[in-house]
Amino acid sequence: MSDGIVLLVEDNPDDEELTLLALKENNIGNKVVVVHDGSEALDYLFGRGVYHGRDVSDSPVLVLLDLKLPKIDGLECLRRLRADPRSRLIPVIVLTSSKEEEDVVQSYALGANSYIRKPVDFGEFVEAVRQLGLYWLVLNEPPPGS
Repeated sequence: MSDGIVLLVEDNPDDEELTLLALKENNIGNKVVVVHDGSEALDYLFGRGVYHGRDVSDSPVLVLLDLKLPKIDGLECLRRLRADPRSRLIPVIVLTSSKEEEDVVQSYALGANSYIRKPVDFGEFVEAVRQLGLYWLVLNEPPPGS
């Protein structure tokens, strides 16, 4: 599996490392761009700030979005991502440790494609990432032109 960019939006270095390791363990060879807050994610997606000049037509094939982020939280990031025609159709998987029911409801209301709670056990996490990669990066048929 290795077509397109996966954007990982994660502020916790341990969770970032575990996610990257789980992707590698599952032979998911997509390039992974890691950003550490919602503001940086939006800058990457829209070619602003340090990402000014980036070819924004090269959109990620998948966004893995944590909710509890500095600067701009995951829900606001998702709201802005869905409000813009350039990013509206990018699949967004909320990947979070939040167990708050309101976060689940809000994520789907704002257009998340899936909501996954991070398993505490690494083996379970690797399996969750395997299934996520298989579905979203191999089986899922994205909209034309996205």
